[in-house]
Amino acid sequence: MSESLVELFRHNAWANQRLFDACEGLSDAQLDATIVGTFGSIRDTLVHIVGAQERYIAALAEAGPVSVSRERAPFLGLAELRDGARTSGEALVDLAAQARSGATVTTTWRGEGYTLPVWLLLVQAINHATEHRAHVSAILTQQGIAPPSMDGWTYHEARFNGDWSLLWAW
Repeated sequence: MSESLVELFRHNAWANQRLFDACEGLSDAQLDATIVGTFGSIRDTLVHIVGAQERYIAALAEAGPVSVSRERAPFLGLAELRDGARTSGEALVDLAAQARSGATVTTTWRGEGYTLPVWLLLVQAINHATEHRAHVSAILTQQGIAPPSMDGWTYHEARFNGDWSLLWAW
């Protein structure tokens, strides 16, 4: 599709990795913290972000019924989850690059078939991750932990001005 769309998904993947960096050294009590108005605990929200990305990929790739298997599985740790975020983030970048105007996908959710425009799933993937990163940032802030900068300006500086300490390799 467009370079701009691909860059949005690169930002999304980068921001997710920045969030995992910030959560890496948290204690179990901190990972289990939550506040009113958020999805749930930091741990549950991170699992949900990755699980949702995997569902969007399955739907966009028309890879069969979409499920919430990651969110129902036992928590395997942040390292495994970070790998899932990286893999799904890269897959979303690739799918965004392949997206064509007017394209649709057919998927199954909870036993029911749907035909959806590709743009809808792409918009939802970005919106969803952004919203839940904000939830985790709010919980971190309430615990006295400064959340990472994940905005477009920081991404631009990291990606285009050579501050590679802020950006993981593509």
